[in-house]
Amino acid sequence: MRRLGTALLAMALAPALSACFILGMEKPDSGLDVPARYRAGPHEADAALPSIMWWRRFGSKELTLLIEEALTSNLDIQAAVARIVQADANARVAGAALLPVVDLNASATRSRASQATGTISASSTGASERVTFSASLSASYEIDFWGKNRAALRAFEETAAASRFDREVVALTTVVTVANTYFTVLASEDRLRVARNNLAAASRVYSLIEQRFQAGTASALDTAQQESVVATQRAAIPPLVQTLQQNIATLAVLVARPPERVNIRGGSMNRIAIPRVTPGLPSDLLAQRPDVREAEAQLEAANANVYAARAALFPSITLTGEGGTASRLLRNLFRPESLFYNVAAGLTQPIFEGGRLRGAVDLQKGRQDELLQLYRKAVINGFADVDRALIAVQQTTARERLQLAVVRSSRRAFEIAETRLREGTIDLITVLNTQQTLFQAEDTLAQARLARLLAVVSLYQALGGGWEKPPKEVDLAPPGAPPSP
Repeated sequence: MRRLGTALLAMALAPALSACFILGMEKPDSGLDVPARYRAGPHEADAALPSIMWWRRFGSKELTLLIEEALTSNLDIQAAVARIVQADANARVAGAALLPVVDLNASATRSRASQATGTISASSTGASERVTFSASLSASYEIDFWGKNRAALRAFEETAAASRFDREVVALTTVVTVANTYFTVLASEDRLRVARNNLAAASRVYSLIEQRFQAGTASALDTAQQESVVATQRAAIPPLVQTLQQNIATLAVLVARPPERVNIRGGSMNRIAIPRVTPGLPSDLLAQRPDVREAEAQLEAANANVYAARAALFPSITLTGEGGTASRLLRNLFRPESLFYNVAAGLTQPIFEGGRLRGAVDLQKGRQDELLQLYRKAVINGFADVDRALIAVQQTTARERLQLAVVRSSRRAFEIAETRLREGTIDLITVLNTQQTLFQAEDTLAQARLARLLAVVSLYQALGGGWEKPPKEVDLAPPGAPPSP
């Protein structure tokens, strides 16, 4: 019993002893060139990053409700949460190798030898039936002397962290898609209003030309030309209705509801406030963007896998032990003379594996290098995304301002042309040119404002969406929980 206690004590101390041989695993130097500021960004160094609830700054209650519903109901986000559960379970499975395996074994057997064979063992008492009872505890433990199992656990823990960042990537993509789709709905409604107003204006001009034709001061050609303008404006309406209704259906999918259960009040893009977004410093982006953090966690997991593959080249030490009681009579099962035990220690050193272990090391090192390059690419792409978004915000803002001036001058020219047409002091060619210029200018203005809104949203996305890095040890909120303010 003293020997059994010594063996069990050694098995209990083995995890602590093996921890002394775990080497630190540091991320390789990425050698990134982080710029001091964005080329297209503001020069102030204290520019603030976007808030978490950045979509509220557009001033649309309906947009806010849609986004918050998507964050709690979107099926892609729910699938990402399920992947977190799977990753956590894999980490627990990997962590089990660091603990002893203990089993309780109990059995009761009854056997009868054949009397027809005529063979009776030396130990036989002559009875035709035997009954045996036994109860025992068995334990086995692999000493993680080289840190192989701890490295495997570290890899799964980093993979679980990466799955959390992936959930944030999916959530940010969902929010951006909801915002872009909602703004497209508003743009379609604005363009529909413009198209219908233009149709009314073209019909009004057609009535004037028809009156002049009846009076003999206009030709059939003039009437046909204006009739063509009216038909063109009428034909522009169905595609806009199609775009509007299809985007409403897309919003329904994003909030996990059938289109028949979604009612979008809409409105106009002119009621949407356009916030000013300051990008902050490029160095902040490394911790702000969830896709960069995901790539970093995957790289850390690859580092741990390389260490585990190397540790597999060294000997593995296994301790096993079993103790219990066994008796042919149940009443004697727990008597001292029924006790038994056995302990063993084994060492296995790989000698010839046909290159399998060396190949596993090279495989993990290759994967590590691949993820290092992907991490660098994610960072550089992040810088480029912010610069592209900043350029888009600047240029679409200028375009909208210039196009607004075009609309104002075109509207004034058309109003003058329509007045002179009533007076009969202008030719039809000038009227046609001014109305077509106005119609096109108003539609282009709606598209320019949509492009500006989408550029602002893309800048929020490039900056990480105002996402705040959660500590690795803190679990995410359960499915259905609203985002923290």
